Amino acid sequence: MLKKKSLVAMLLILAMLLSVGCAQKPAETEAAAPASETAAESVPEEPAKEEPAPETPALEPAAEAPAGEMVRLGILKGPTGIGAAALLQDNQDGKTVNTYEVTVAAEATEIVSMVAAGQLDLAAVPTNAAAALYNKTQGGVRILALNTAGVLYILEQGDTVHSMADLKGKTIYAVGQGANPEYVLRHLLAENGLTDGEDVTVEFLDSAELTTKAAAGEIEVCMLPVPAVTTVLMKNGNMRSALDLTEEWDKLGNGSTLTMGCVIAPASYVQDHPQAVADFLKEYEASIRFVKEDPATGAGYCELFEIVPNSKVAEKAIPDANLIFVSGADIRPAIEGYYKVLFDSDPKSIGGALPGDDFYPAA
Repeated sequence: MLKKKSLVAMLLILAMLLSVGCAQKPAETEAAAPASETAAESVPEEPAKEEPAPETPALEPAAEAPAGEMVRLGILKGPTGIGAAALLQDNQDGKTVNTYEVTVAAEATEIVSMVAAGQLDLAAVPTNAAAALYNKTQGGVRILALNTAGVLYILEQGDTVHSMADLKGKTIYAVGQGANPEYVLRHLLAENGLTDGEDVTVEFLDSAELTTKAAAGEIEVCMLPVPAVTTVLMKNGNMRSALDLTEEWDKLGNGSTLTMGCVIAPASYVQDHPQAVADFLKEYEASIRFVKEDPATGAGYCELFEIVPNSKVAEKAIPDANLIFVSGADIRPAIEGYYKVLFDSDPKSIGGALPGDDFYPAA
């Protein structure tokens, strides 16, 4: 009996122990969970795919080299356009601040008409045409620079003309009717006591025709500008340069300077695009300087852009083309005396009146 009781007691104790052991296992499992989570976190993850680096934004132009503008530029063939030759080459090569849309014309009337119609922003024109357009547009244009001094010569096939007085009784074939050449010639004749139609006869032809006839020896006396003068002298060994009309003008002692070419712009363009104008003037001055210092290269550019048809002619002509660059407050004292002479000689030569103060850059 005692043994049975002991056996029962032992079974009860064993059951209690088993029940306690079973109850403890979930707790142990819960306690181990954090360890397994830590182990999972320590496993290196697959590296994320590398995102492409963002593109570097384009640099803004430096303040000293601002982005330029599209500028519509008009250039005349012949001496008035020669100084722009290097600028046109730089523009073609993409080296200019502004980008120039260029019109090269044979006649001043074409360029002047385009300025008046608002089709050009900047233009190289004869100085008398600049004043006339100012008057026609009631002050609608501005003069920005002077680019060409006197370039007119009297050529003779022979050796009888050594002064203006020696032209008496002769027929002078000339270019530039209604422009600087006509007014310069008539003023010089009058100041030397010669009257057209009485003492001398003046006949006007277009430049190409007169150059061809003079080169062929069909004309005795003519007035031409450089580089047409150079062409004639190269082709006709019997023709000589008899008179430099710039020297004849200076002999008058009237205090004026013979100035035949300039750059103009509509007044509204100058007001609305001051930086484009300033950039152009810098590039234009550099172009004139380059052409004067390197006539051979400049002559090649002249032929390329059809300013002068032949580079050999252009190279010989450039030293005699009297290229200048006058800008800003220096313009008025350089040209106003010339305008006064033209006005006194023939008011219609500059449009009937002297240009007003607003025509010139501020002092």
